[in-house]
Amino acid sequence: MKFNPQWLQAYLVGGTQDVGHDPTQFLKKVELAMAAGITAFQYREKGTSRLNATKRFAIARQLRTLTHQYKIPLFIDDDEELALRVDADGVHVGQRDQRIEQVIDRAGGRLMIGYSCNTSQQIAKANRLPAIDYIGTGPVFPTTSKADADPALGLNQLCQLNHLSVHPVVAIGGITKDNLVATLQTGVAGVAVISMILKSDDLRTTVKKMRAAYNHRN
Repeated sequence: MKFNPQWLQAYLVGGTQDVGHDPTQFLKKVELAMAAGITAFQYREKGTSRLNATKRFAIARQLRTLTHQYKIPLFIDDDEELALRVDADGVHVGQRDQRIEQVIDRAGGRLMIGYSCNTSQQIAKANRLPAIDYIGTGPVFPTTSKADADPALGLNQLCQLNHLSVHPVVAIGGITKDNLVATLQTGVAGVAVISMILKSDDLRTTVKKMRAAYNHRN
């Protein structure tokens, strides 16, 4: 599958830790989001996740089935071996994760690769790596979804980093309905969210608002 920047428009990221450690509820919400129109999904078990490797593999396989059904790409966070085992479309690598060069050596050409970059120096390095498909940049705003999140960048810094990157940029971190349009107006290819969808009281409407905001951002 060839990478399409339009997949970044409404990118959902999440794992069971984001829905009270309930795998059944997690899969239910993710499928609802897919049906509502998210454009990509990243499976990310982090921090307080209580799942062992066997259970993560089982959920990843179910997510692979769902993403095939709804025709959207599946990325796996920081685990190219799991991504390859379940035939995912890609892997996402953070600055605190494995060295990006190692992931490219093991998965380049077999998986699409997303890379977290939050400084101009990190962007400059990513620009020299043609195997990278997209950049994840954030947190744009303060967030509680990631315990070890870096300080918030703000919209001006996001705009500057987006301008520097030769790869499409997806913004993440603290994005809400109130700041969604302003975030998109920085010129990024799209937004990635966790709580905005997974903790929404009306998940379907939230996803539709995300898609509408992208279509009307200019």
